[in-house]
Amino acid sequence: MQATPARGRRATAGRPKTGKPNPIDVHVGSRVRLRRTLLGMSQEKLGEAIGLTFQQVQKYERGANRIGASRLFDLSRVLDVPVSFFFDDMPAEAAAAPVDDEEGNTAGFEERSGGYEPDPMAKRETLELVRAYYRINDPSVRKRLFELTKAVANSGMVEAAE
Repeated sequence: MQATPARGRRATAGRPKTGKPNPIDVHVGSRVRLRRTLLGMSQEKLGEAIGLTFQQVQKYERGANRIGASRLFDLSRVLDVPVSFFFDDMPAEAAAAPVDDEEGNTAGFEERSGGYEPDPMAKRETLELVRAYYRINDPSVRKRLFELTKAVANSGMVEAAE
């Protein structure tokens, strides 16, 4: 006979025994945060739109809570993106992350070593930079700033290689 979780408690399917969030959940949450921030929407406003508290939105964005299919669909409508947006640009390490069943057994994947690097697009600094960039009204100024940024980044790579 199979043991069932205690009443009111859910099994932790998909969550590694380490207590760390599943990298796929972290990626999906970071994409929610990216889109919400690019729209200039607060966690509170997003929560109101889908019937959650801002604390629940925070947990989704950190990957601490897994987003179910119906909630993901609601998020896609409120954030005006296709559901596939939340899985775009997923690092190979996240896509290959082991999935635990309800008993905590790893299903079909060997353990991966090394830490998971969060998406740099989810960093507040990146989001603020992108929003400031798009507030520049003159397209030629935006283009020059873009070219300058690429040149500075490339010069840093050349110096590091020397």
